[in-house]
Amino acid sequence: MALDPYVDIYLDQLRVERALSPNTLLAYARDLAKLVTYAELLGKSEPDQLHLDLVSDWLGSLTRAGLSARSLARHLSAARGWVKFLAREGIIARDPTAQATRPKVGRKLPKTLSERDVLELILAPDIKTYRGLRDRSMIGLAYACGLRVSELVRLELGDIDLRRGIVTALGKGQKRRLVPIGEQALEWLRSYLEARAQSKSPNTVLLFPSPRGGALTRQGFWKIIGTYGRALGLRGRIYPHQMRHSFATHLLVGGADLRTVQMLLGHADISTTEIYTHVSHEHVRKAYDKAHPRA
Repeated sequence: MALDPYVDIYLDQLRVERALSPNTLLAYARDLAKLVTYAELLGKSEPDQLHLDLVSDWLGSLTRAGLSARSLARHLSAARGWVKFLAREGIIARDPTAQATRPKVGRKLPKTLSERDVLELILAPDIKTYRGLRDRSMIGLAYACGLRVSELVRLELGDIDLRRGIVTALGKGQKRRLVPIGEQALEWLRSYLEARAQSKSPNTVLLFPSPRGGALTRQGFWKIIGTYGRALGLRGRIYPHQMRHSFATHLLVGGADLRTVQMLLGHADISTTEIYTHVSHEHVRKAYDKAHPRA
């Protein structure tokens, strides 16, 4: 029997029970398709033939093909998840990949903007125009709440509570979280919504619709923020996720505790949030080197 049906069963389980996004499921499918192809080329078409040596040799072939350590780690994660699922369902006797060594991946520190650069970026749109009001509200809300781009562009009017100053964000795994909105971002939102009510904006529940009434794409917001960044002459490439990185880093530098930042970002594991402590420590070190007379 071919291995493909077992991959399909696993992906269905991920789709239903873990509510993974279509993009994540597609990535899993691509990675596992490579493993299945490799196994079947060696005449291995049964789940119980997925031995550790086979997975290790497969990773070796990917290494020789030039994949980075980060890509290898992702492929191994997909393989281990699938084989673990097969063992849990009793399709194979045990998980042979449990002892597989994960490739070492250096963690890249997130690139952040200074508080001054963030403020200039937020204030860049011309709020004498409806589009400028929309853009300032979007950029301001992204930074004020540390939202992912995917969360920002699919916000609906009902997700904003102006009275309490709270936004309900729909994050990864379809998990919702409540995030407070700062007073300044609230003021921009109110101005935008007032202008929207008087404009010919499409009748839609989306908070920030495109001119045609649909949701803005991630690429669309990327273009918006990049255009303002270039106009300001900000160094380096400006991309939307920097607002989220900056939100987390500025909170930690300002004295927020790690657990609070984890909750605001919607991270399932605090180890994901811990990377921002390295950035905040760098900030402290630079401040020390600049200010201490004996540094």
